[in-house]
Order: sequence, then structure tokens, then C-alpha cells
Amino acid sequence: MARAPAAVDTIAAIATPPGRGGVGIVRVSGGGVAGIAAGVLGRVPPPRVATFATFRGARGEPLDCGIALSFPAPASFTGEDVLELHGHASPVGLGLLLARCLELGARLAQPGEFTRRAFLNGKLDLAQAESVADYIEAATATAARAAVRSLSGEFSREVRALVEGVTQLRMFTEATLDFPDEDIEFLRASDAAGKLRALRAALAALLAKAATGVRLAQGLAVVLVGRPNVGKSSLLNRLVREDAAIVTAIPGTTRDTVERPAAIGGIPLTVIDTAGLRDTADEVERLGIERTRAAIARADLALLLVDARESADALHPDDAAVLASLPAGLPRLVVHNKADLAAAAPRVERREARTHVWLSALTGAGLDLLEREVLAIAGVASVPEDAFIARERHLAALREAAARLDEAGAQFASPAPALELFAESLREAQDALSAITGEFTADDLLGAIFARFCIGK
Repeated sequence: MARAPAAVDTIAAIATPPGRGGVGIVRVSGGGVAGIAAGVLGRVPPPRVATFATFRGARGEPLDCGIALSFPAPASFTGEDVLELHGHASPVGLGLLLARCLELGARLAQPGEFTRRAFLNGKLDLAQAESVADYIEAATATAARAAVRSLSGEFSREVRALVEGVTQLRMFTEATLDFPDEDIEFLRASDAAGKLRALRAALAALLAKAATGVRLAQGLAVVLVGRPNVGKSSLLNRLVREDAAIVTAIPGTTRDTVERPAAIGGIPLTVIDTAGLRDTADEVERLGIERTRAAIARADLALLLVDARESADALHPDDAAVLASLPAGLPRLVVHNKADLAAAAPRVERREARTHVWLSALTGAGLDLLEREVLAIAGVASVPEDAFIARERHLAALREAAARLDEAGAQFASPAPALELFAESLREAQDALSAITGEFTADDLLGAIFARFCIGK
């Protein structure tokens, strides 16, 4: 799908977060920027020169003073004429300045509309545009660096290299179909099979990197479950490096879920401490257990905590019951806490197709073993230096392309290949890859993507 030209109407929004601070920015983009600049500043500032100015209302009264920056099209973020008014970060003052821009003919921008116009005007491809929001939302320094790599086009370049390879293979195939005198030997002589193998290998490598990128963007929700007083709150505090949950020797201290952000190996986590699972007549504790079940339902990983003093050879029956109650598809680790009290060395064991980790949440011994196993379950042994941010839709597109290339490989390897089907599989693989960068993208998908952005971006 060719990109449609961006609209020429003028949009405006406050581009900085709400609240009081040193600097607040109102951003304007579109065909009416010159008129708005004249109305607010009395003149159009020189291009790309920070100009001190007084921002004025309809009667010429001063609204604020600060820096005005003008970026004429096409050398701007959106590819349109852009004006940025840098004033003081007063919510009231910025509101007055924005209202003045709207009086002069702009309309309030929709969420993500500035970045959407940058995409439509060819300033960014779709993967780069998405990485703008991913950078803003990055929960770790590793994720932020990966988002910058996506914004700079590293992910897109790898996708385009694959598209180019598929295109070349399609050219050979179409030439064979267009000239009936040629046959499958023409493709074989051009090493089509070798080219296809190389494409499939490159796509598999990119798919693995994208899976890491999705984890960097989305993180992992880790829920701590178990009987009362097995050390769930102590482990939460150890993982998030703060006293986020109350720890006492009294069973049932935690009555509600406690969520805190953490990071392991650059992967952002949401760690959820929960009420101990047991039969109880206490109404408050029962409500807490209901919330525990709700947290388990939305988790990506469950850590079942058990007392190492009671689980040397086998799980306590109550622990086994908790383990059996977890959803079948939910990954889980069995964490034998209080290893120091059981005089047990920190270690990892495989029992009954499950991973068991011995540690002490009190001393921190064995915590590194747990973190390594969590990363393994997340599918991330480590985050490489060239990692980039990716999204689930990118992963789905890469998987679709891989399936189509596998299909093409099977067709080509058959004794009597149907070249029409081979060519169609290649075309479908190319379309799937092109959807990542936005060459072929439905309008409703664009709406869903940019609706996640904040207003002013």
C-alpha cells in the first residue's frame, strides 16, 4: 500500500508532560503554521534558529515569553511546516498558549498524530515510528538503548535486506514463468535453493532478535505464589531492591497484591507479591486470595515458593496442591526459600520436568541462579549489544514470512515443483515483511498503532 500524503490542516498540542516545571512546549504542524506564528509572535522566526520572543494573546497581551523554533517543510519531524513554542511549564500558561493556537486556526492533535504524519510523509517507516513510543515507555536503560537502535533504522534495515533478497528470488521465478522455453533448471542453475536457504537462515536469526526485542518492550509479569509465611514478601523485596512489602513471622501478613517494577539482565519485570494460598475463614484474607488468583491469571511466569526445610526430597502436599492449581499453560519455577535455615547450598535441580531453585531471600544467596532461570524461561539468555525493540505484530509478521518461505522451500524441493505456487509463497513472504515497515499496512492498523501514543507526539 503506497503511503497517502499527510493532511495539510494544522494541528497543535502541548508536547511536554503535564505538571509544573522549567520548560513546556507547544508544538504546531501543518499548512497554517506561518499564520499562527504571525498571530502569536508577530513574525515568522528564521528557520532552525532559537529566537527569544513574547507569546501574545488575541489583544496583544503577553501570555508568556520563551524560545520559538521554526522548521519549514520538508526539513522537520513531520515533513510539514512545524513551529515549537518553548515557554514555562505552567499548566495554565501552556493551556492559554495552546488555546491561542487553536483560535488562529489549528485543531487539537490526536494521540500520535505528529508521528503519524512523519510516517505518512516518509520521514520514518512504521517500525521507526513505533519505536518513538517504545523509547518514551522504556522501563530499563537496556530497553531505551534498544528503542534508539530501532528508531535509527537498524531493525528496518535488516527487514529491508530480507525483502530485497525475496524480491530477487521472485525476479528469477517470474522470469521462468514468463518464458515458457525455460524450465525449473533455469532456477536451479541460478542457485535458487541456496538463495532460499540463506534467506530462511537470516530470517530465523532476525526472528530470534525480535523475540528478545518484544521482551524488552513488554517485560514479564512474575507472580509469587505459595502458602503463607514461605517468604514471598522477602523475595519481592530482594528482587526489587527495596522494602516494598511488609515482612513478619506472622502467617497471612500479606492480604493484598503488591506490584513493583524490577529488571533482570535488562529485561523489565513486574513482580507481584500475593496473599498466601490456603483455606481460611477470614473474610479479608479470602478476598486477598481471590486477588492472588486474578494476578496468576495475567502473569507470564509463576514462582512457587516453598520452605526448603520441608521440601528436601518432595514437595509438601499443600505446596503440590498449589502447584497443581496453576493454569496449565503458565510457566513456573519452584523456589525453595530459606535454604540457609535448611543448611542447603544454593543450587538448581530438574525434578519431574520442573526447575527447582534453592536460595535464601534473607541473605540473597542463590538469587543469581533464580534470575538466570527467569531469563531462560523468558527466552532471553542475555541481551546482545545490537538488540532492538520489537512488538508482537512484528513477531507475527516475521513468523508468517518464515512459514511462507518454509512452504516455498518444500515446493521447490518436490520432484515436480509448481512454480506458480512457489512464486505465490514468495510474494506472501514479501508482503508479510513489508507490513513491518509499513509498505503494506491497513488504515485500521495504523489507527490502532498511533492511538497508543500520547498527545503531542
